Amino acid sequence: MSGCVAYISAGSNLGGREATLLGALRVLGEATDVRVDAVSAIYETDPVGGVEQPAYLNLAARLGVGRSVSPEALLGEMQRIERAFGRCRENEVRWGPRTLDLDLLLFGDVECASETLALPHPRMWERAFVLIPLREVAEVGLLGKLDQLSRTDPSVRLFSVNTRGWGGAGER
Repeated sequence: MSGCVAYISAGSNLGGREATLLGALRVLGEATDVRVDAVSAIYETDPVGGVEQPAYLNLAARLGVGRSVSPEALLGEMQRIERAFGRCRENEVRWGPRTLDLDLLLFGDVECASETLALPHPRMWERAFVLIPLREVAEVGLLGKLDQLSRTDPSVRLFSVNTRGWGGAGER
């Protein structure tokens, strides 16, 4: 598969949070021309946005994406997976609780801003719950940018380093 590297962030704060995250990665890795190459540890994180809700579990993943997959197609697949795991965007509160939240952070060198997709993700550099796990799966070029940022934040706590169970070839 020759194409590009993409990075995603995944979070869950309802139901079986850890099983949901690992299950979503397993399903994503089964998509045509998408390979999950690396997965970070799982972190328990404080919710952002002011809505009263349980803590999240978050992780980041590095994907290998084939040439046949556009950023919009990958986003569409990620949203299909969110729905399959019980997310209903129509009824949710902005920055409220959710069974699964998959965010496309980076897709190769693509930069875009449309009604449905912004790349790089517009708020990723402000969110420790994205950046701390992302550092674990980042390739050299991205790692250089991340090394300038703090490696710790009290709102992001290590939950599990065992992300076995997502079933990918690059499984840790």
